[in-house]
Amino acid sequence: MTTPGLPSRGRSWLIAARPRTLPAAVAPVLVGTALAIHAASFRPLAVVAALFAALMIQIGTNFANDLGDFRRGADSLGRVGPTRVTTAGLLTERQVVRGMWAVFALAAASGLYLIALAGWPVALIGIASIVAGLAYTAGPLPLGYYGLGDLAVFVFFGPVAVMGTFYVQALRATPLALAASLPVGALVTAILVVNNLRDASTDRLAGKRTLAVLLGRRGAQTEYMALTLAAYVTSPFLWRAFHLSPWILLPLLTLPAAYRMVRMVLTAHGPELNRALAGAAQLAALYAALFSVGLVLSPTL
Repeated sequence: MTTPGLPSRGRSWLIAARPRTLPAAVAPVLVGTALAIHAASFRPLAVVAALFAALMIQIGTNFANDLGDFRRGADSLGRVGPTRVTTAGLLTERQVVRGMWAVFALAAASGLYLIALAGWPVALIGIASIVAGLAYTAGPLPLGYYGLGDLAVFVFFGPVAVMGTFYVQALRATPLALAASLPVGALVTAILVVNNLRDASTDRLAGKRTLAVLLGRRGAQTEYMALTLAAYVTSPFLWRAFHLSPWILLPLLTLPAAYRMVRMVLTAHGPELNRALAGAAQLAALYAALFSVGLVLSPTL
């Protein structure tokens, strides 16, 4: 039975999964697949398995973060971000632990097919991704508590996820795949920057030393602008360095949205940053979509 005024059990699990963060898992798979199509190596079943594994790892990581922050007292009831289910008592600690391992197991099951398809490098990618998800707020050196979260997100949502998706289809890595992974990693990391900027005051009190805490508000804003600039420099670079067609410049159509996001991050405070967080996720998804279209339509000249 559901207590009056509280979300249902299913709704509580949905809150814990943080669906607004899932575009961050989809974006690198989309770009990696576009690279495979560009290289005439598209494998539909591999894409489905990679996307499912990415989503499960993202959801499992969200569960792990909810649990880790609860155990370390970082999710005070006064936080301005979305509800954290363990702290709010919507789900028990034991339920969240079981849910976390269940979705990681689903990711591993999907990964078995990818390992059979592409070999041991995929096993290393999968294990490293799950360990990183767990280590973000747990273990002896929780990455998110020591200013390492941004680097971890950049690496795993950029080069690891994009090149991993490409590798399970093309069975090789290329300089273009590496270069194309960088703007995806940058824009997904920018989502985290907004999240940490919003939570900086409560994180500081809880001893969670994110980069936003270590660098301060102005430093975090500068980091956001640098990541955004890096993403938008990439398209012209790829166009010239890899002799692609002008279609690769399609992501530049999102520049007005990127400019609005920068202005919002520079001026928003407290709960207003929830809207900025949603906008950053939407920008990353739209950029990745146009970038993917550009890659597909950009035969090497």
